[in-house]
Amino acid sequence: MSARTQALVTASQLGVVLQGARKSQKLTQAQLAERLGLSQRRVSELEREPGTLSVDQLLAMCAQLGLQLSVQPRDKTPPVNAPQTGEW
Repeated sequence: MSARTQALVTASQLGVVLQGARKSQKLTQAQLAERLGLSQRRVSELEREPGTLSVDQLLAMCAQLGLQLSVQPRDKTPPVNAPQTGEW
């Protein structure tokens, strides 16, 4: 499997990436939850509503799923459906 970088601009995109990584490793939510010390229900919530993830939880999920989190300056061209300034 080749390394692929995924630019994210919304929390929902993060949920899709996390769920996709879990499924590509053929892990159930319950299996991932056990590795993280969470309930299956919480893993489900984090995939559906990743905005509720703490930084610690995000980094732990990334570690368990073989993902690496990188932060870099955005391209000058805003992506399609990018949140507008002030949408916090």
